[in-house]
Amino acid sequence: MSSGSSSRSNSPSSDSEWSKKENKMFEEALAYYGVGAPNLCEKVASAMGGTKSTEEVRRHFQFLVDDVNNIEHGRIPFPKYKTQGFWT
Repeated sequence: MSSGSSSRSNSPSSDSEWSKKENKMFEEALAYYGVGAPNLCEKVASAMGGTKSTEEVRRHFQFLVDDVNNIEHGRIPFPKYKTQGFWT
């Protein structure tokens, strides 16, 4: 998946890094619409206010799917997140 860089795209069609804010908007829109929603990438791009194009959202989503599949199939280790809560 793309890094959490703070750089932003100058236009929706540019292939840029994703800021933490853009990643958060992406995640929230995915959670809201659900992975199986029709026209998911178009809906997510719209929910992000045009900061990313539908194609950028589609590529970002595919990176996410690939990462999850690689983790689930043991090709890469599960990331160790620094979290707070009763489970840590």
